[in-house]
Amino acid sequence: MLVEGLIIVADLDKFEEYVEARGLDEYKPNDITGTLTQMFYDFAVKWRGVVIYGLDFERGTEEVIIEIPMPGEIDGIVRDLEQIRRAINQLGGSITIVVLRDYVLCKPARNRREAYYGTPGRSRALKILRSIKRRGGNKVFVET
Repeated sequence: MLVEGLIIVADLDKFEEYVEARGLDEYKPNDITGTLTQMFYDFAVKWRGVVIYGLDFERGTEEVIIEIPMPGEIDGIVRDLEQIRRAINQLGGSITIVVLRDYVLCKPARNRREAYYGTPGRSRALKILRSIKRRGGNKVFVET
C-alpha cells in the first residue's frame, strides 16, 4: 500500500575515478563508503526510514534509496542529509542526494531495477538525480 512520504536517493559522484586514482579495492569498504554506510544507517534509524536498496556493510555503500513514510517537518531531515554531504566532502568525495515528496511503498526492493523503478516516485527521483549529476552534482536537492 502506498502512503505519502519522502523518497531519498543518494549516489556518490565520479566514484570509479576516485577509487582508481587512489588504488582502492572497489569490493571492500574504504573511508568514504564505510562512512556513508554508517551515516545512512544511523539516518534511517533516526527518521524511521526504510532502506529500499543499497546499504552494504560488506562492500561499503555507493548508492542508497531510503523511504520515510508520512514525515512531519522535513527541515531536520534535510539538515542531516547536508551533514552527510559535508562529511563525504571532507573525506575527499562528492555525493548527490535527492529528496522527493511522493507516495512510498516502504518495502525493501529485491533488486536494483525494482529499487529504482518500483514506483513512479522512485523513477522520478532517479531522473532528477541523473540530471543533477550531469551538471556536476555534489548537492542536496529537495522537491516537496
